[in-house]
Formats: sequence, C-alpha cells, structure tokens
Amino acid sequence: MAAGAGSGAQFVDRVVLHVGAGNGGNGCASIHREKFKPLGGPDGANGGRGGDVVLVVDANTASLLDYHRRPHRKAGNGRPGQGGHRTGADGGDVLLPVPDGTVVKEGDRVVADLVGEGTRYVIARGGAGGLGNAALATAKRKAPGFALLGEPGETRDVVLELKSVADVALVGFPSAGKSSLIAALSAAKPKIADYPFTTLIPNLGVVGAGDTTFTVADVPGLIEGASEGRGLGLDFLRHIERSSTLAHVLDCATMEPGRDPVSDFEVIERELRAYDRVLGDRPLSDRPRIVVLNKVDVPDGRDLAEMVRPEFEARGLKVFEVSAATHEGLRELSFAMAAMVGEYRASLPPVEPTRIVIRPEPVGGDTDFEVKDLGGNTYLITGSKPVRWLRQTDFANEEAVGYLADRLARLGVEDALADAGATAGATVLIGTTDESVVFDWEPEVPAGDVALGPRGTDRRLDGWS
Repeated sequence: MAAGAGSGAQFVDRVVLHVGAGNGGNGCASIHREKFKPLGGPDGANGGRGGDVVLVVDANTASLLDYHRRPHRKAGNGRPGQGGHRTGADGGDVLLPVPDGTVVKEGDRVVADLVGEGTRYVIARGGAGGLGNAALATAKRKAPGFALLGEPGETRDVVLELKSVADVALVGFPSAGKSSLIAALSAAKPKIADYPFTTLIPNLGVVGAGDTTFTVADVPGLIEGASEGRGLGLDFLRHIERSSTLAHVLDCATMEPGRDPVSDFEVIERELRAYDRVLGDRPLSDRPRIVVLNKVDVPDGRDLAEMVRPEFEARGLKVFEVSAATHEGLRELSFAMAAMVGEYRASLPPVEPTRIVIRPEPVGGDTDFEVKDLGGNTYLITGSKPVRWLRQTDFANEEAVGYLADRLARLGVEDALADAGATAGATVLIGTTDESVVFDWEPEVPAGDVALGPRGTDRRLDGWS
C-alpha cells in the first residue's frame, strides 16, 4: 500500500520484492605449465561464492518506498576460478535496509519478523562456487580435465509488510485530533489539517513521563467498515498489532450529524473486533485501552465530554479530558499511558542473555535421495545431493559426466535402482517430473576411475570395452 500527497507516493508499507542471490563462479580446469615441466599438475582454482541478499533493520528507514519503485534486487555473481591456484572473488552481498517492524512473508507464511536495530535476515543465499580441478585431483585421477560449475543463487518472491513498533496506538475517526495529540505529546511533526484523512501515513512519537519512555503511534483514521476494506483503515490496522495499549481519541466537537463520542467508540470497537480474526492469540479486543475525550477547549466540546464521561467510566474505562490545542490534561494522560506501558513491560518474561549456538551444516547437505518407479522401466531420482550435482556438471565435458556417474554410484543410487527393479536400458530421470535430466541406465558398466582416458574424456560414453 502506497500513500502520499502531491506528485508522488511518500510512504509504502507493503511491497512485493523479487530478489536473486548471486550465482557461484565456475571452477577452473588448468594444468601448470612451465619450461621443462609441460605437465606440472592441476592448478585450476575454485570459483567464488555468489553474493547474498540480506534485509537489515535500519533506524533511518521509515518506509518501503524504495522497494515499491525498484522491486527487483540482485546480488553479485562469484567470479570464476583461474589457473595458478587463483580462487575467484566472491560476489558482493546486497544489504537492503528496512524499517523496524518489517514482516517477511511467502504467501500466507511468515518467514521473518524483523524487530530491533541491526536485525538481519538472509532472504536469498548465494550459490557455492564450483571446485577447480586442483581440488578434484585424486591418487588415480591425478590431472582432472574438468571442473565443477558454480551453483545458481536462490531466487525468491516475498512480501514485505511494515507493522509499526509502538507501545500505545491512538485510534479514532478521521479528524478526531490524533495527529494534533501526538504532536502535543511528543516532538513528532505530522501533517495536520481540518479535513478527513489528513493522515495518510502512521506517525510515531516518543513520549517521556517520569522514568518511562514509550512510543505512540498515530494510526490513520478508521471508519465503519474499515476491517472490510472501506476507507484507509484496513491498510493501517496492521500498524497497531504490536501495541500493548490502545487509546480511543474521541472528537467532542464534531459537527457531523449522527456522530457522538459514544457511537464513535462503539464503531471503532466493532472494527477492532472484526480485525481480530487475523491476529491469533493476541486479539486487539483484549488490549488495555483508555478513552481520550479531545477538543475540550471548545465550549460545546467540554459540555459533551462531561456528559458522556460517566458512561465510559461505567464500562470500567479510564477517561481523560484533554485539549491538544491548549495542552490541557496532557500531563495526566501521558503518565497514565506510561503506567499502562510499564505494567505491560513488567508482565513480560525476563530477557535471558543471548546465547549463540553454532550448528554447522554438513557440506554436502541432505544425503537422502529417493527412487520412484514411474512404470515402463522408468525411474525418477529426487534428493538434494543428486540435483545439486547435476547443476555442478558440465555436460559438454565427457569426463565431468563420468565423474557425476561415479558420485551417484558412491551415493548408492545404482544399488537403489537395482532394488527398485530397474533393468538394463532403464530410463532414469534425476530432478522432478517437470524438470529433469534423463539418462539410460547400464548396470554392467562399472563405476570408478577405471574408465579414465585422455583428459576430458570417459570411455564409458563411447561404450565399454
């Protein structure tokens, strides 16, 4: 959702972001050569790692506007390895600053909730660089004539939603005086005018009362039906989800027919309850709330405030008569808010010291694979390792293809195919049914370095003899 005034949008709190991490650089197949040493051994180095795309909470970023304008972001690719054992450079990471309170979603699933200055989340990981032939050399394969390709970086399409991080949320109808109130309570300078929907963005203000400092959010005006998409309310209801306290700001000087503080209060309460269905275990209807009867500097406003105050107090609500224009009653209001915020903070469990637990992942990742019988002597092999090895293989190089066959055999794929009932000439697909590489399986062809021929070749591809 983008909102703004004038010639262009100034505030965006929901965007679809398309990110792509960098691809890993290819490994290098090179042989060291110098005078009198025509074959000095393999010296091809590994390719560099692709860059990551990282979201970082930045206190100086207040909107997602930049990603509304440029929704596609790509990290740098790793450089290929070179001869002489010169490893390719890693691709540059892309750091994307986001406001405090940004939620990352894939579909309806929340994958990250970024709260707190400096919080980081790697949204797309760069691909690993391919191994050079120096790293692939073995006692039998002394000078590999191939190298592994770099792996592609992750690509993701995610939704970023901003949910303001505030202790107290000011809710109420348009022109109820919320912007004026937050300006009077804090140093915030929101846009203020005497027409509905002046506020098109949530404003945050920092308020100090005694020893307590807390933040107040001026949420744009709600109207009846906001939870169903009317007006601006639905777009901004998410900004009060994190607030521990709600303050109903009620206009005691409105001249609109059919409106009064009590009816306004009941309309807003209905909208908050209707929005509860998306909040799970912390519904808005259960949050502590207070009633702020605003604009008592107007004679008729003061009379109306005194008239409706007993009705709110009969409901067990604390009521404050204030004037944002003259600052009447604001000290008492700020201390009451501070007390409610303090009570909520005291109810939270103590924060334990952060412990960093390092759990290294295996270099090869998941070792599991599965063989599925598709019928007609056709089999599908799935699993992270086989699929990753396919991406690393240069199919234009016979030796690289033979090396892939040897890796699969060592993993146990050959035995699993035999156990599944595959016979000579079986069609074997590796990947998915929609995207795969197809092989003809010949179980009598042995695996291992016995098939080595001239560099870059594999005798098995021309028929075993």
